[in-house]
This record gives sequence, C-alpha cells and structure tokens, in this order.
Amino acid sequence: MTSRAAPPPSRVLFAASRAANTVLFGAGSNAARRSASVVPPGAGTTAAQYGSRHGNSCVGVVAHVQTPQRCSKAGPGDTGVTPWAVTTRFLLLDNYSWGNTQDGSPLPPRVPVSQNHLDGNHFHMQAESLVGPLMQTIAHQHWKVRVAVLEATGTVVQFGTGKCVDDVLSHLAQRLFDDVPQVRQAVASVVGAWLLELRDRYSFFHKLIPLLLSGLDDEIPEIRQSAASLWQQVGLQWQKENEEDLKDKLDFATPPPPHYPQQGSRPGLGCRELVFRNLSKILPGLCRDLVDWVAGTRVKAAQLLTVLLLHAEDHATQHLEPLLRALQQACTDEEAAVVSSCTKSAELIGTFVSPEVFLKLILPPLSRCPSASGLCILAAVLRGCPREALHPHLQSIATELAHTRVCQASENKLYLHYLLLCVRALLAVGREDCSVCSLPLLQVLVAILATPGAADLDQEVQEAVSALAEAEGAQGPQDVYRKHVAALMETMTASHADWTGHSPELAQFGTLVTQAGPAVGEVLHHVMPTLRSCLQPTRDPPMRLKLLSLLPRLLLRASETVDSRGQLHSHLETLVSDILVPNLQWHAGRTAAAIRTATMSCLWALLSSGALSAEQILEAQGALMPQVLTVLEEESPTARLLSCRVTNLFLETAGDQREPEQLLRIYPELLKRLDDASNEVRLTAATTLATWLRCVRRDDSKAYYQGDIQYLYRELLVYLDDPEPAVQDAILEVLKAGAALSPELLLEETESVLHKHRSPARCEQLLQHVQALAAAR
Repeated sequence: MTSRAAPPPSRVLFAASRAANTVLFGAGSNAARRSASVVPPGAGTTAAQYGSRHGNSCVGVVAHVQTPQRCSKAGPGDTGVTPWAVTTRFLLLDNYSWGNTQDGSPLPPRVPVSQNHLDGNHFHMQAESLVGPLMQTIAHQHWKVRVAVLEATGTVVQFGTGKCVDDVLSHLAQRLFDDVPQVRQAVASVVGAWLLELRDRYSFFHKLIPLLLSGLDDEIPEIRQSAASLWQQVGLQWQKENEEDLKDKLDFATPPPPHYPQQGSRPGLGCRELVFRNLSKILPGLCRDLVDWVAGTRVKAAQLLTVLLLHAEDHATQHLEPLLRALQQACTDEEAAVVSSCTKSAELIGTFVSPEVFLKLILPPLSRCPSASGLCILAAVLRGCPREALHPHLQSIATELAHTRVCQASENKLYLHYLLLCVRALLAVGREDCSVCSLPLLQVLVAILATPGAADLDQEVQEAVSALAEAEGAQGPQDVYRKHVAALMETMTASHADWTGHSPELAQFGTLVTQAGPAVGEVLHHVMPTLRSCLQPTRDPPMRLKLLSLLPRLLLRASETVDSRGQLHSHLETLVSDILVPNLQWHAGRTAAAIRTATMSCLWALLSSGALSAEQILEAQGALMPQVLTVLEEESPTARLLSCRVTNLFLETAGDQREPEQLLRIYPELLKRLDDASNEVRLTAATTLATWLRCVRRDDSKAYYQGDIQYLYRELLVYLDDPEPAVQDAILEVLKAGAALSPELLLEETESVLHKHRSPARCEQLLQHVQALAAAR
C-alpha cells in the first residue's frame, strides 16, 4: 500500500488555523462549517488557496479573526455569521518574498486585527510556535512588513503563555533604532499594550518599562506624545491597582521640589513608583549599555537614564555609586549625544541628591586620580544643585579644585575646559555666596590661564573672573586681583628655589604678574626677590629665558604694573646689578645668546618706559655700559639693534657729563656697526654716532678728541658713497652734526675724496654746509 505524502508545512499550519477558528467561534451552523473553504465574493485569493500556491516556501501562518458581521437573513439554528463575513487576516512569513504570491498575484487585502474573539485557552497552545517565524521576519526590508510583524507579535504574546516575552524583547529593542517612524511607533504601541493588558505584566515591568520610556526621547513629536500618553495610562492603572499600598502617598502628596528641572511636567505618582521599584533591576543592564560598542545603543541608554532619573528623583541616592561610575565612564564617549545626555543625568543627580552624599563619592576619587570625565560629572552635578544646599560645601569644593594635584594635573584642553566649567558652575549657582571661596577660585582660574593648552579658553576665563568680581561686589577683575595678589604671590613663590623652565608655578607667576596689572606694584617685595633668585646665571636657562621674555611686558608699562605705587626706584639696584648685568655677560651657546638678547630687551624697556629719572639712568649706565658695548658684537641683529638704541639713550642722557676716555671707547664700536648686515642696525648706529658727536661738541676738552675726530671724518666719508641711499643720507646728517667740531678739517677731508665717489652729489651738499658754517664763524 503506497503511503500518502505529508502535506507542506504551510498547509498544515493553515489547516490548524482553520480548526482553531472553528473552535474559537463555537459550533455555529452547518452552512458555516460547510463553507469554510468557500471564497467570499470580491475577497480575492483565500488563505487556503494562497497556502496551496506557496507550497514549501511558506514558513508559517498567523491567523487573526475580524469581528463577525451578522447576516440579515439568518435561518433557524444559524449563528448569524455568514460564511464569507468571517475574514481571515494572515501574515505569511516567506523566506523569499513578501507582498506577492509566486505567480505574481497580490496578497489578500489587509484587515485590522481584532482580539475580541481570541480564546486564550486554545490559542496559547500555538503561540510559542509562532514566535520564531515572526522574529525571523521582524527585520524585513519593507517597513510595512516590520510594522505588521510587530502588531502580530503583540497579539501572539498577549494571548500566549507569557514565556515568549523574553524571546521577543531583544528584537523589539532593536526596532527602537529603526529609521522608519511608523516602526518605532508600533514598538511603543505594542509595549504599551502589554504594560496595560498582559496577564503577567508585573513580572515583566523591569523589562518593558525601558522600551516604552525610550520613546519619550524619540526625534518625532508624535511618537513622543504617544509614548507619553501610554506611559501615563500605565502609571494611572498601576496606581489604581495598588491604591492600598500608596494610600499615604496619595493622601499626603508632596508637591514637586521648588528646584524641579521641568516645572509642570512631573510624572504621576504611579509612574514614579513604577520606576523606583524597578530601578535596581534596570540599572545594571543600562550601565552596561552605556559602554556598548555600538554608538546607537550608547545614545539610547544615555537618553533613557535621564528619563529614569527624572522619575526616580531622590530614590536614586541608593544607586548613586554605580550611577556615578557609569556616568564618568560614559563621559569619555566620542559621541556628543552620549556626553550631553550623561551631563543631563548628572544635573538631575545634583538636583535630587544631597551634596553631602554625592560629594563624598566624587571628590575623593577626583583627588586620587584627576580626570576630565570626573570634572565633567562634578560640573554637571554642581549646575543642578540648589543654591541653599550647595552653600555649606562651597569652600571645600573650591579648595579641592585649587589643589595642585587637580588644577595642575593635565595640560589637556578638554581637562582644562571641564575644570573651568566646575568654577563657572560654582559661580552660577552660588553667586554672592562664592565670596567666601574667591581666593581658591581665582587660583584655579590663574592656573588654567597659565597652562599652555588653554589658549582657546582665555575669553571664558576672563568672563569667569568678571563673574567672580560680581560675586564679591568688586568693581572689576582688577579689584579681585588686588585683593588676592599678595596671597597668590606668596603661595606661588614659596617654591621658587626649585623652579625649572617646566614648573607650573613659573607659568602661573608669569600669568599673575601680567593679569594683575597695577596690583603688581603692591607685591614687589615678592616679585623682585623671586626674579633675583631665578635669574642667576647658575639657574635653569629655559626658566631664565621665560622670565626675561616676561619682564619687557611689565617694564614697558611700568607705571601700570611694577611702578604703579612708585616704588620701583627702591629696587633699581637689585634690578640692574643682580638681574640685568649678570645676564648680559657673555657665555657660549645659542641659549646664552638668546638670554643676552632678552636681557637687552628688558633694559631697553626699562629705559624707554619713563619710569627712571635722568639721575637714575646715569647711575645705572656705569655698570651697564661695558656690557652693552659687548652686545654690539652679538650674532643676533635684534641684540645689536637694541645695543645701539641703549647706547644712544645713554649718550643723550649723559650729555657732556661723561669722561673723555669713556666717550673714546664708544665710537669705534659704533663705526663697526656701519658695516652691519642689517640696514636698520646701520641706520641706528649712524644716529648714535651723531649723538656721540654732539656730546663731544659740548665737551670743553674738544682738543683732546682732535685725532679721533679726524679719523671719524675719514671713515664717515667712505660711507657717504654707500650703495644704500638711506645710509648715505644718514651719514650726511652725521657729518653735518659733527662739522661744527672742526669745519676746516672736514672741508679738507671732503675735498680730498670728492673725485673718488661715484656720485659727488652728497659730498657737494656737505661742502656747501661746511663752507656756510665756516663763513658764519
């Protein structure tokens, strides 16, 4: 006897669905039972015919029954349901195609799902077998298919045994990342329905709540509104079901805190209690998702955490340690959205949790191992903290931030940015209360400004200093510096004997003296000893170079900085003898040459600032002039130029008060500079020679210089024929200035070289000037 072939799986499952329909609706009429395979007019291809066409390519069929329509001509014994009024909506899970049959005919019209007549006592027997095929198709390429699968899954789980909830949750969670809003809307609707109607929903609250709350941060407003509406219904239903447990909280409802972040949008009591009671089960997985390797998962987890903390309020205190640890780790994320959500969560912690609690968990780890993420979280919780709660802790926070292990821990720009945010958060929340901790806060701001990596933060730091001045009731930043400059200077310079070119205190010292302005004049008793000690030739050359580069900026505006109190003259000897002269001495090496150049800049700034009187300049030049003339031979053109300028200023100040021997040692060095490679140096040297000649002309012992004047005339006449017209003009002015010393001698020397010059024009001008001068005498 030949065995009969087994029917295709699709036909078996569809037959099962037909049998289920028959049982679902009871006995019914004989006509209805006989017409189970009859095609209703206009209904197109029936499920049975479609299943037979697909054959083995069909994986499964899910049957849903629409609400029956009563027949107006029901006979005796009939149920009133026509054979064609019971329309089967089915979802074919095809491995190869969706939307058309194999012969190209379309699927039957889509019919809305109705759950009114599903009999859980029978359907649950098949529900679990349908979950697998549904989950295989939930990521289908067509969004309408994905929506249909989600809706079918909602029905299957709703009327299943409840065991399959865990099997579908991960798939539904993945649909939260779907690019199509309708799919995400379907997830919210399905999960909301489960939270409201699932028989075992209390067992799955901690798994379903995150899926629904994720919709509250969706980018589509309609989805956010739908999720919020469903969540409100869930909370109200749970509140009603647990009214006895919540009696005290309902009768004595607490108003929202005055510092609540979103006034008027506080979740209901049922929603808050649901989150609070399930938070311990949700947080571990959520914290793991915050560091997931998929960026989208991290973003969703960070957004969800903000919503959970908004519901948990002060109940988050018992979970604070793992929360802060997870947030600190998440703040290192490369995704800006993750960092933004985490900072919002930290602000909520600051809002609802006592500072006494969270500071004990934040400050000690920050002190042991400072990090940018730790400062980011601290700044966020401070921003969210109420002013009255933060007030007792202002001093301790500011002191911890000002400690060297924190404010000098890193030169990373991000670290400095978050450190600045901590200061600004304290100022924004504490306002006038910050006057009690203004000194450590200013110390932090100076440390930030002094760090090389903070070049882009200057404007923000200046704004913070202005805010600090406002908190103290000062008129401006300069008043803040004046108030604290002595204490800051004393702290910074305490270790100056150990400074090197890389010491943070050195950079802070430089920043303070440049930012403090007139206040520097009040602490010269700290500044000058520090400079004298650090600028000795035996100290670190890079450090000396940095300080010598700093001094000209102070000395050029001496009346607004170091001499604001008119006390610089009392430190002049220290400045000249112990600082400038030792650093002008020649030593081999490029660094030593750079130090001499920087020292010449300091000297020129001091002399040209107007802070010294003529007597003070004359007093200083005796020790400085030999070193200045030595610098004329430096390789650096800047050093040579500055040396010429300083020499010229010394000559102008001294006039005829210098000894002839001192004057005679100067002009040969200046003559050499007329051959300098730099035209600017040559022109400055010419100007200085003119000043030298005027000094000699005013001297009573002009005869003592007769031989030197003749030599000088001859040398200068050579440069009167220089290739550079500017040099020729400068030399002509020099000779005119010195013609009064010996007009006859100059006339004789000029006539002797007139025929040797390529262009006699300037010689002729000089002859005319000398002849007129001689005639006048």
